[in-house]
Amino acid sequence: MDMHTVVVGTSGTTPEDVIAVARADARVELSAAAVDALAAAREVVEALAAKPEPVYGVSTGFGALASRHISPELRVQLQRNIVRSHAAGMGPRVEREVVRALMFLRLKTLASGHTGVRPEVAQTMADVLNAGITPVVHEYGSLGCSGDLAPLSHCALTLMGEGEAEGPDGTVRPAGELLAAHGITPVELHEKEGLALLNGTDGMLGMLVLALADLRNLYLSADITAALSLEALLGSDRVLAPELHAIRPHPGQGASAENMLRVLAGSGLTGRHAGNTGEAPRVQDAYSVRCAPQVNGAGRDTLAYASVVAGRELASAVDNPVVLPDGRVESNGNFHGAPVAYVLDFLAIVAADLGSISERRTDRLLDRNRSHGLPPFLAEDAGVDSGLMIAQYTQAALVSEMKRLAVPASADSIPSSAMQEDHVSMGWSAARKLRTAVTGLARIVAVELYAATRAVELRAAQGLTPAPASLAAIEALRAAGVRGPGPDRFLAPDLAGADAFVREGKLVAAVERVTGPLA
Repeated sequence: MDMHTVVVGTSGTTPEDVIAVARADARVELSAAAVDALAAAREVVEALAAKPEPVYGVSTGFGALASRHISPELRVQLQRNIVRSHAAGMGPRVEREVVRALMFLRLKTLASGHTGVRPEVAQTMADVLNAGITPVVHEYGSLGCSGDLAPLSHCALTLMGEGEAEGPDGTVRPAGELLAAHGITPVELHEKEGLALLNGTDGMLGMLVLALADLRNLYLSADITAALSLEALLGSDRVLAPELHAIRPHPGQGASAENMLRVLAGSGLTGRHAGNTGEAPRVQDAYSVRCAPQVNGAGRDTLAYASVVAGRELASAVDNPVVLPDGRVESNGNFHGAPVAYVLDFLAIVAADLGSISERRTDRLLDRNRSHGLPPFLAEDAGVDSGLMIAQYTQAALVSEMKRLAVPASADSIPSSAMQEDHVSMGWSAARKLRTAVTGLARIVAVELYAATRAVELRAAQGLTPAPASLAAIEALRAAGVRGPGPDRFLAPDLAGADAFVREGKLVAAVERVTGPLA
């Protein structure tokens, strides 16, 4: 495990800490202030539990059953039963990094001192994370309102020593066996604690944080590949001039144009238009080339807004009811996932559009009638082989799916809990489809990269001089083992290798060694 330690306090957490725990297995510790806040809030809950008056979540049932007062001797059973009954997920297992993010974010809310759980419950959750134990959580079971209920319930089952979980060796075993093997004592949940473990937006928020990290890399990669395509098509870099973007001052647009201009610095291909083909000079490039900063930039601005929402949510304590600083325990609606669900859907929309414009540039590179002197389908011997024809088919299929994934989940709502929960966010569903969209976008960008680097290499063979950053990208791609088509070695296109090269940030790293940090 990573020796890096994330300290969880009372005031929320950061995207970097979420990613460190979810992807790098960073250790988790509760701060002394968090332990004190947990103990203080627990005193409030226990005082209310001792009173004869019913208090929601402490001495009552839940949801549509909130009107029933539960006697003291049944309350431990009530808390255990809410976890068991709500652990009703179905479908494929959710990815390990998502489950770890979900658990860490729930721990963040527990540590805020607004939930009323005992310190030992929070410590057990930290211990499970540190042991590398990952509860088995299923794809379906959350409506994104009253929390990501089924996913969080499967995690709470593990704390109780029930259900199934994956150990650090990747083997799925009964959770009780895994806890015992790591010296962790299962918790017996007391008043309010079962409810506090279930009532949060942690799953959808965790997936938002992970997607934002991936999309930042992909938007940088998209700027680079768009520049490579512009260069390979002998396009004009004059449309990237800062003064043009200053008169339409969207921050993302200006950043994308600046990135493309820096990638193209020193290119002997840009602005030639007619090249050596004898065709009439072009006045303008196609929209997919000329408007790349506008499309990429609008997506970047959407990422910026989504990051603001994620930051607010990371600073939040999402539970119902909550313990307030003055000692009141109040019911609320902060568990509703609408703020997160909306931006998850926004991101799926911009990802689909970025994929769409990327595919259009790829198609242009492959079409001899629009590629300005490149061979059909970038083939070594067109007719004897088909070049990258079917690579573009694959890209087009991905774009089509991306458009389906862009249909908002948050526009839907299905009433539940006997009409008590009559409007839900569907934020979990929005997050799940965004994860699929992010994977698809990486593949789409990888196909354009594969085609654009091939085209730039062909231009170099024509005696033209590519930009140093373009050559650095090509060199790094080949050094990573991603083969390119050429004489006597045209096999199946290594699109999977190009995908890994993009997703792992190797493209951005290679180019930034020449350009310096991109915006």
